[in-house]
Amino acid sequence: MPKKIDHEERKEHILKSALEVFADVGYRDANLSLIAERSGISRPTLYLYFKGKEEIYYYAVKQVTGRLFTELSEIAFNEENGDEVDRIVQICKHIISRAKEIEPELTRLLEVMLQEKNYNNRDFTEVIYHRTIKLSILFKRLLSYGVKKGHLIELDVDKVSSHIFTLLEAFCFQIAFFRSFDEDESVGFVRSYLDFFRIRD
Repeated sequence: MPKKIDHEERKEHILKSALEVFADVGYRDANLSLIAERSGISRPTLYLYFKGKEEIYYYAVKQVTGRLFTELSEIAFNEENGDEVDRIVQICKHIISRAKEIEPELTRLLEVMLQEKNYNNRDFTEVIYHRTIKLSILFKRLLSYGVKKGHLIELDVDKVSSHIFTLLEAFCFQIAFFRSFDEDESVGFVRSYLDFFRIRD
């Protein structure tokens, strides 16, 4: 009886192997033959899952962001997690913790972005933007609720949301490339920034 194949598990394995190949030879020099060899499968089998390395990269970004957003939504809309500032801080803490858990994959994804920008003048910003736009919307909604409920002073929701997002991008870059990243200090920085907008009793 033939062995039943878990297709999602195989896709994950191909993805991990592809990221290793991207890191070893660079995204530009990576090809499906190398990825198939590293994955321990034939090239035709690889084609059943991915049509090219670009599709693999998009899938990697989708995997990292997709599961995470479901978890973040649960934090955002549960009032037992505190007021709007508390929930935004918890969201940031969750993202930072998750980034630390997947540090090797995060590093490889960012390396691909840097290599493509340097050698092919290609910008993956649009891909990342489309996969993370929901996070910006989540921040804006929480900030708007905070102002409406009288928990926060009047503020530029778009600008403050952009500041939080930029901080998270910087933290993810530090996690990927610097060993000295301090999770507690980073979360504390986000809280200090947001506390400025709180209305004190």
